[in-house]
Amino acid sequence: MIGFLRGRLALKQPPALMVDVNGVGYELEAPMSTFYVLPSVGEQVALFTHLVVREDAHILFGFGTDGERRLFRGLLKVSGVGPKIALGILSGSSVEDFLRIVEAEDTAMLTRIPGIGRKTAERVIIEMRDSVQKLAVPASAVDGAAPPAASPLSPQGEAFAALVSLGYKPPEAARLLKAADEPGLSTTELIRRALKSAAKA
Repeated sequence: MIGFLRGRLALKQPPALMVDVNGVGYELEAPMSTFYVLPSVGEQVALFTHLVVREDAHILFGFGTDGERRLFRGLLKVSGVGPKIALGILSGSSVEDFLRIVEAEDTAMLTRIPGIGRKTAERVIIEMRDSVQKLAVPASAVDGAAPPAASPLSPQGEAFAALVSLGYKPPEAARLLKAADEPGLSTTELIRRALKSAAKA
């Protein structure tokens, strides 16, 4: 099992990224909570990882902190929750926010995440209730996190692609970005504002 990667950030296109480790490019998928703290392309990065093995693919997921990875692994144990939904939950809330959602039994907040219906939200809260205390352990990072940097490509285009890959339908993604857009915003800030807007809807 690959526990973590340390190398040069070669690609950053939410939710996908690539880390060059001694000339080998590792493709990963990561939640937006991790993208918010990624350094610029070309700089050093270190990530905790989790490998999901399927019949048709091996998919490596990356996380900025061990707390994010623990939450991801906990969510995968919930019936009806796969990697895509788990990434959606981590993209729409921090580990601390998720703990508050479970403690408050706020199913309405979870159902705002694409792919989560009321029954799945109720299962997540019931099955995660006993493990939230373990998740509350202070998150540790593999490496110091640097502030996010704007991509050389269109921030609006990258933000739109990221929202669609997280499960939002194109018209909904466009609406959320239109409400969040301001001149000069980076891709990660656009996505952060769009997800905040979706949570309040």
